Amino acid sequence: MPPRESVSSRHTVQSCRYPRFAQIDGRHPLRAAVPRGHVDYAARRRHDGEVVYFNFALAREMGLVPAGHPDRMNRNLSRAILDTFCLVIINEHDLEHGLRVPARDLLPHPYMATRYLQLQHPDKRGATSGDGRSVWNGSARHNGVTWDVTSCGTGVTRLCPATAEHQRFFKTGTRIAEYGCGTAALAEGMADALMSEVFYRNGVRTERVLAVIGLPGGLAITVRAARNLLRPSHFFVHLKQGDLESLRGAADYYAARQIANGDWPKLREGAARYRYLAEETARCFARAAATFESEYIFCWLDWDGDNILVDGGIIDYGSVRQFGLFHREYRFEDVDRMSTTIPEQRQKARYIAQNFAQIRDFLCTGRKAPLASFADDPVLDLFDREFALERRRRLLANIGLPPRACRALLRSDPPEMESFRQAHAYFERARSSRGPLPVPDGVSWDAIFSTRDLLRELPERLRRSPEPISPEDFLEIARSSYANTRADRALTPHRTRMARQFQRSYLCLLGVAARALEMPLAALLAEVEWRSAVLNRRDRITGDSIDSAVKRLIVNRSALPATRMYRVIERFVAHQNTRPQRRRAPQRTTSRSRELRMLQRLLRVVEDLREGL
Repeated sequence: MPPRESVSSRHTVQSCRYPRFAQIDGRHPLRAAVPRGHVDYAARRRHDGEVVYFNFALAREMGLVPAGHPDRMNRNLSRAILDTFCLVIINEHDLEHGLRVPARDLLPHPYMATRYLQLQHPDKRGATSGDGRSVWNGSARHNGVTWDVTSCGTGVTRLCPATAEHQRFFKTGTRIAEYGCGTAALAEGMADALMSEVFYRNGVRTERVLAVIGLPGGLAITVRAARNLLRPSHFFVHLKQGDLESLRGAADYYAARQIANGDWPKLREGAARYRYLAEETARCFARAAATFESEYIFCWLDWDGDNILVDGGIIDYGSVRQFGLFHREYRFEDVDRMSTTIPEQRQKARYIAQNFAQIRDFLCTGRKAPLASFADDPVLDLFDREFALERRRRLLANIGLPPRACRALLRSDPPEMESFRQAHAYFERARSSRGPLPVPDGVSWDAIFSTRDLLRELPERLRRSPEPISPEDFLEIARSSYANTRADRALTPHRTRMARQFQRSYLCLLGVAARALEMPLAALLAEVEWRSAVLNRRDRITGDSIDSAVKRLIVNRSALPATRMYRVIERFVAHQNTRPQRRRAPQRTTSRSRELRMLQRLLRVVEDLREGL
């Protein structure tokens, strides 16, 4: 391995102006906590990067820039970002071929690629799998909170699926094997930035993009941050191998971080923390699965726990999408397999909780009992209760009921709620008579009704007239652009009955809520109307619209340097905020007509593709 000599003086210069970046230098406490949980790589600085996007709000939250720092890129900040994150690892292929690296470009500390379980690998015990094109840059602590920072697109590691399959090391940038290039596309990084910020603003747990660094050839390095970036697969790799010492190290490290960050209560070391780990994971994954199902979020959950964080947060947006309708049969096609569907995510999440029950027992007893013996573990009952509760809460919230009404209905659980849930599910889950069809990234079976349109339009219609809407008008509101066959559009007797049940149970449920709040039904209906207009807006993002929006941003990249790119994305994300607020701050107009025109184009794209995948 090349000697680690001092780096260019530029790093010292930028550190004086933005010293907080200097703490992110490859060192990370996970390395010592789980010695067998990573592979170390020396790294060298690249000189061909450009800051395309920088998340000023997240940087202030992490303490990387001062609290009063303006949302404006400057030369010193750009240099600090590039000096810290514009790097590439020196991998096994480089060493085998005698790569010569100038001493001034060598970084002083190694960067780790972490080991975790991954189903793409032929070995299902995690002996060869983990970060295949990413490294952990380090951590940053500010205001009592520690953040993990990783980068994607920093070179191919020995933990990529291609090395396991072909039994050879690959040069970074090669395209001769799937999962063997070690690079990331600029479009991929920008899509991650857009979607993760929208999810974060709307209360969906997720990692966030701190920066996107553009590289030649349409490539990029995407820098990501979260309060704790451990995945279930970081535990499962040691569980499957029966490595109690490493598993205990991962569990102790994770618990200590959660407690120090204030995300867990203060618990005694040992069994108390292990029991809480299993229970909290069951709660988090139940809520996550219910959120994904209610908000039409596709996040490929599977038995390895790879594509999600231990707290249920979304990570790795390569296969994450949000649908405009409940396309419940959509499956993403990977190289050698098809994904789970949105409804199937519940069972996968429950299975992950079952694995954590096995982990708890292994850590407490020192013996690894069969996973099947935890099929009736109490944490799974906890999972089922939390899932049902969160799904009901999400349904009530999406109707537009205020939080105090939701709490009252969840406590009383009136029969009207179940009647409405059934009618809502009927229209939400109805599929096209055409059956499954191929789509660009997999296969889908189109949804033909939009319950979001119903929930947005009904309050205003019912407030104007106490008479129910005719079944014909009801279906006209509900029909999506995918309902284009005669069978899809038919007003059958069953659909007529369900349209009437939907409206009847909807009004009855609002009546129960109004009585619980001791307010007139008309007043509650007026509040539901404006809340539902925000929650069920026509221009909610979808995966298709994000892809199209990113293409427009990249085409106009020369006119949108990092400062302008941030402003456009920030206003786009603010427009996607679906949290109803009575007094919403007016959006500041801008004299920069180019930015305003770009924002308007992006919003038109979102509305045009609002029902898609």
